[in-house]
Amino acid sequence: MRRFLLILLLGLVLFVVATVGWIFWSERHPELERDLRVETQERLETWFPEAMSLPPEQVGFIPRGGPEGRSGPEVVLVHGLDEPGGIWDDLVPELIQEWVTWEFRYPNDQAIDHSADLLAAHWEDLEVSDPVVLIGHSMGGLIIRDFVTRWRHPEDESASVAGPSVRGAIMVGTPNQGSEWARLRAWLEVREWFADIQEGRFSLWAGLRDGTGAAKIDLRPGSDFLHDLNSRTWPEKIPVHLIGGRITEPTPAMRASIDALSEDLGIEDLDERVEAWWSSTGESVGDGAVPVNSLHFEGAPEPQILQASHRGLLVRMPLTDEVPSAIEVIVDQLRAWR
Repeated sequence: MRRFLLILLLGLVLFVVATVGWIFWSERHPELERDLRVETQERLETWFPEAMSLPPEQVGFIPRGGPEGRSGPEVVLVHGLDEPGGIWDDLVPELIQEWVTWEFRYPNDQAIDHSADLLAAHWEDLEVSDPVVLIGHSMGGLIIRDFVTRWRHPEDESASVAGPSVRGAIMVGTPNQGSEWARLRAWLEVREWFADIQEGRFSLWAGLRDGTGAAKIDLRPGSDFLHDLNSRTWPEKIPVHLIGGRITEPTPAMRASIDALSEDLGIEDLDERVEAWWSSTGESVGDGAVPVNSLHFEGAPEPQILQASHRGLLVRMPLTDEVPSAIEVIVDQLRAWR
């Protein structure tokens, strides 16, 4: 028994040392880590094509509805990093009353330029002659920028892909200058696994089908991907609207939780302490995932800032029935462009 415990302890120590070593190396060589993750994904897709293939409903264009008598998308939605589904569930019912709405799905933690390449590969499948509006949440906005400036409307070059032109783009909570929260991608992956389990689609390959995590490196401030993307000019003929969030004060749901915690812990001024901290960190915290100063990029108008969290911009949060604040802004902007 003692020998078994010693072996177990030794294995645990080796695991911790290896983990710390990997973290230390990867922090010093992020782009090499990205290359390794991309290469790993490509090898796995070559060696295990069936296991690594996403089901049809999780890749490509998915119709979400629209007014009767119309066909082909007028609005295309592009979700963000490790999105488990549901980010568009409150917005879609509002959109389909006036616009034919489709969603683009992809392996959502693979390298961002690979996701833009996939969007380009499917773009010609859109059998519609009228221009299309693209709406992206979080990393989805970066995919849109990469697709537009590199594939569909590159500056001083002909389009590299056929299909409808882009009428406009709306980016919600998009970290155009990066986000340090990308380092915590592992927790987003766990959230996605839980969603997969609930939907009955979880497997041992689930965490690899969506990519091997190269996107988290692309999302870091100062990454090679962002440097290249931000060096490109956004087309003047395509209007863009940026929407961001700022958690300037706790939401009603958060206040209720803080009050309950204050009572449980016996700390009478807990709410005052939290509010003081919240006010002092509002700009850097932004929507909780994307700082306010990360929203803007050259050639775009200043972002419209709403009081909301990163997902709360589009999704009803627990303990509240309030319509997410970005929905009305999006609908109004689409009407103005129309």
